[in-house]
Amino acid sequence: MRAAYFAFDRFPSSKGSAVHIGQMAAELFDRFGGGLLGVLGGGGLPRYQREGDVEIARFDEQIPNLIDRAEAYSHWVARHLAPHLDTLELVHVRDPWSALPVLGHRHKVVYEVNGLPSIELPHTWPQAAPATVAKLRRLETHCLERADAVVVPSSVIGDAIRSMGINPEKVFLVPNAADPVTPAPGSSSSPPTTTTTAAAATAGASAVSRARPPGAPEHYIIYVGALQRWQGVDVLLRAFARLADLTDLRLVVCSSVPERRAKPLQRLADRLGVAERIVWRFTLPHDEVAGWLAGAAVSAAPLTACPRNLDQGCAPLKILESMAAGTPVVASDLPAVREILGDDGRLVAPDRPAELARAIRILLEYPDQARAMAARAVGRVPTWADSRAKLAEVYNRV
Repeated sequence: MRAAYFAFDRFPSSKGSAVHIGQMAAELFDRFGGGLLGVLGGGGLPRYQREGDVEIARFDEQIPNLIDRAEAYSHWVARHLAPHLDTLELVHVRDPWSALPVLGHRHKVVYEVNGLPSIELPHTWPQAAPATVAKLRRLETHCLERADAVVVPSSVIGDAIRSMGINPEKVFLVPNAADPVTPAPGSSSSPPTTTTTAAAATAGASAVSRARPPGAPEHYIIYVGALQRWQGVDVLLRAFARLADLTDLRLVVCSSVPERRAKPLQRLADRLGVAERIVWRFTLPHDEVAGWLAGAAVSAAPLTACPRNLDQGCAPLKILESMAAGTPVVASDLPAVREILGDDGRLVAPDRPAELARAIRILLEYPDQARAMAARAVGRVPTWADSRAKLAEVYNRV
């Protein structure tokens, strides 16, 4: 075995991270004739699986404490790596828990940074002690310094990495991407898919069918993604409440997480009086989400102005996939979002429901201008083939 890819993420899943893992891993394994994919499991996914030349191993220990689970996962990575140390040429990792056990051997290491746990941890686990966060920061820096190359999805997060003292010559931009949505005849999407195979999830770039999902409202705006506080879904709900005069308008929330995690937001919708006008969809397959995006009048990405979004930046797939679908986008005016959207979307101050509502209303009231803006945005979106080509250049370099 010549190559391995490790990620402290469940794969496959309905999260955007799984889309990214699938594409990056596919490039690695196409180049090296297969290899080992080590990811998180659970949820009925098999612990071991083979897809052609790719062996998939899943860590599925249920350890409640996040740090304890991450430590156990690192030991698991080391055990799976050990039999292949004589033949491995390159290991691609996505987080410090994966990076730590693969450093210090003869193979090259590419560290892909989509987020910094030392910045994200206080948002996902507020009870984390400052000393724990500081230790995590030192661990991140250790891994980044020793990796042969560091891959980032946006210039903003690249700047954050360089500000940590990492050699700028080994930091490479491989942008997030989305494939075009093409018109398809008919008014309903293809039947839901429940495949969990890596082959399906790591398929190469291809156009997504633009078909109206069954049960979709006639006129709706959409939010796609997870429901953490930094995503700003509560801001969107408050903005939607200000559009009550648009009685035929609905809000569709395509959440990548299970329904139980939406309960606080659903209670907020009740208090705001908009619960009856919201359509909730949970953990939809990725191809179905594309259909919902394509049918929307507006796609909203109301990210908050928190350190998670400002200090490290982000490159939200929801924005890129909305652009690729030809759907007008309104999003928070954050550096990483400006990098993606440019002038081809409506940018609003974050955490301001009134401004978000006003921007949505303008797009709805001037549909011709909104469609023209969306058409320009399509041309800004790199395809996964583009991004994979840039990743191949990094592999060549190391």
